[in-house]
Amino acid sequence: MRDFLPVDVRRRQFVIDVVRRTYERYGFEPLETPALENIETLTGKYGDEGNKLIFKVLRRGEHESSGETDLALRYDLTVPLARVVAEHRGRLPKFFKRYQIQPVWRADRPARGRFREFYQCDVDAIGSTSPLVEVELCAAVSDILRELGFEDFTLRLNHRAVLTGLLIAAGVDESRHGDALVAIDKLDKIGREGVVREFSERQIAPAAADRLLEAFTAAEPNAATLDRLRAFVTDPEGLSGIENLAQIVALSAPTSAGSALRLDPSLARGLSYYTGAIMEIAVGDLPGSLGGGGRYDGLIGMFSGESIPACGFSLGLERILVVMTDRNMFPSVASASGPQVLVTIFEDRDPARTAEAERQSLALAADLRRAGLRVELYPEADKLGKQFKYASAREAVYAAVLGGDEIARGEVTLKRLSTGSQESVPRSEVASRIRAQLN
Repeated sequence: MRDFLPVDVRRRQFVIDVVRRTYERYGFEPLETPALENIETLTGKYGDEGNKLIFKVLRRGEHESSGETDLALRYDLTVPLARVVAEHRGRLPKFFKRYQIQPVWRADRPARGRFREFYQCDVDAIGSTSPLVEVELCAAVSDILRELGFEDFTLRLNHRAVLTGLLIAAGVDESRHGDALVAIDKLDKIGREGVVREFSERQIAPAAADRLLEAFTAAEPNAATLDRLRAFVTDPEGLSGIENLAQIVALSAPTSAGSALRLDPSLARGLSYYTGAIMEIAVGDLPGSLGGGGRYDGLIGMFSGESIPACGFSLGLERILVVMTDRNMFPSVASASGPQVLVTIFEDRDPARTAEAERQSLALAADLRRAGLRVELYPEADKLGKQFKYASAREAVYAAVLGGDEIARGEVTLKRLSTGSQESVPRSEVASRIRAQLN
């Protein structure tokens, strides 16, 4: 868990603004949920490994000494969404499309780009089983990544029924399917040999492991991957999943996601609530992903008792920020922490003239702010050299000076900090002059 200094906050807000703007263009609405959920709301939704990472909250007051827990910090934004839909279904539209940008907490081991408190940028569509939902989610995510400057990304695509079909065809015992999926989900992190070791530790037969991994090795065009899956998978649900993937690939062709989608039979995604298509963002040769998601048609029913289809995608804001910082992808406006203008307070030996300079500087700062500029007022009368030095340290573009002579002439002296050049500008034209130079 971290502190965020001004430049960090500006960069985060830059990314969040792009995410919010894009999701709203696709018709998604904002939603927020509490940081705390009842413990029973979260447990049992993320698999055994996920359950271990939930931050539990001890009972309070007279129950504190019991050592029991009744609440937990939000682990993700999807399960709280399912609870909200179940509780407020009658007040929501038939097709509820929401985005949510809030922090979540996991008792994980911190690493580079991996934290115990981090923001997720989720987008979900509730109420439809149509593959158009997956297509639009992938298109929205592709738009976001391209606007942020990513060009070397891939949207990996698979299906949980296809994974199950592969496990069946490989001869993995049904009781070991969950263990196998957990190991497969780590393939891009620990490699083929690491997965083989995990299979052995989880008592999955070596022959089944070898046959299963054979299905994951080839990197082919989507059409060839579909043909290979059709030849490997034999159970009806698995074949239905393959056709669902074929639909998503075909429908994505005219969208921004079309060129980025890659079928990847090894993609597993560890969360146990996925029921259909699953997606994940890979960037170049970077390890890990920038986000992922999938269809989870059974999750809301765990709260409501009725079957409500749903599909969503979650962007990993922290990971995106780390990669963009390493690649120097932020525009200058996202990194600028200082004001555009620093208004100085002219120091005079005569206290009355200093007081008048303070009033005039306050008025000038107010005028510039009304014109839409970011303005900082130096808080006390001081030598101009010190104020200019402070303005430079704050990365201001201009310093504005209102001394006795300027006040008498109805002018303002503008100093460009980067060059040291100065000009006198009529008071009524200062804002327009600064805006023109900034543009």
